Amino acid sequence: MIKVTFVQADGVERKLEDIELGQSLMEAARSNAVKGILADCGGGCACATCHVYVDPQWQGIVGPPDDIEAGILDMTEGMKPTSRLSCQIKLRPELDGLRVTVAPNDAT
Repeated sequence: MIKVTFVQADGVERKLEDIELGQSLMEAARSNAVKGILADCGGGCACATCHVYVDPQWQGIVGPPDDIEAGILDMTEGMKPTSRLSCQIKLRPELDGLRVTVAPNDAT
């Protein structure tokens, strides 16, 4: 179990504790009703409705997107160097304490 902090697009911090390893960051966000993580494609890396900005101190640990994710991000409004799709970040022990900011979207 690990802890993850989401800073929602409205600025409210959601600190989630006891998050199960192995699931995606998007799954953890959805099961805890994190505002702004819509995940319209259900985690298939086919949209960007689970777009987050990884805090720079965590970027090296989280790692870069693969080519498919990078292609989706390239077409995403608000893309930054720290952008990732939360559906593509699998939670593992070294991500305990991870902090991300939910990217703004039209539904937030």
